[in-house]
Amino acid sequence: MLLPAARRDALLDRLRRDGRLVVKDVALDLGLSEDSIRRDLRELDAAGLAVRVYGGALPASPAVADYDTRARVARDSKTRVAEAAVALIEPGATVLLDGGTTTLALVDALPRTFAGTLITHSPTIAAALLHHDAEVIMLGGRLFKHSAVACGAAAAEAARGISADVFFLGVTGVHPSAGLTTGDADEAAMKRVLAERAAETFVLASEEKLGAASRFGILPLDAVAGVVADLDGDAVLAEELTRAGARLIGTGARRET
Repeated sequence: MLLPAARRDALLDRLRRDGRLVVKDVALDLGLSEDSIRRDLRELDAAGLAVRVYGGALPASPAVADYDTRARVARDSKTRVAEAAVALIEPGATVLLDGGTTTLALVDALPRTFAGTLITHSPTIAAALLHHDAEVIMLGGRLFKHSAVACGAAAAEAARGISADVFFLGVTGVHPSAGLTTGDADEAAMKRVLAERAAETFVLASEEKLGAASRFGILPLDAVAGVVADLDGDAVLAEELTRAGARLIGTGARRET
């Protein structure tokens, strides 16, 4: 009989392999009770290693860590996503920018001579735009320090007064069944409001977010114009995401799946 630590390792291995876990199936495969599997999943969820959902669990996204830690994760992947995203911006466009470290990479990739309008609810993103030629508009509200963005009623009200050509949405998870997710309910609600204010929404999906999920849903995959995804040749995940309704826009030589 598997010891608790060995059981949890087996569950994590299955999550990494299959991208999801069904309690009934795992209990049958391992010869354990469903209650034992649920108890293990509660502990994995509490440790931030899995996200419990009805009937099972999904892989937890590492992108829910604190801001400084996230800034050190998947830097090259974020750069590739940023460069592909910048290619989607038309000259003179009004661009709505979410917060987060991948959006910060987008700002680094955006030519300083870009002559459009940039709107953001992130003081970190706004500060990074100080030396760009574009007009910068910052939306205010209660500061959600984990992601360095404004959230809450005041921020949502400010967002409803603007319109944009394109919104670059930051997420912590892009999963075939969970869709687009993040780790905070208020932040998820703010992202939905921002998406409503743009003609098109594109998701910034660096490698650590793909196939992972967080607690709170933002939008389904088919509700956005595209997912700028650094899939690195993962054909299986690409097929699953596409079947779930995602329009994938690749990075580098991988233009579109």
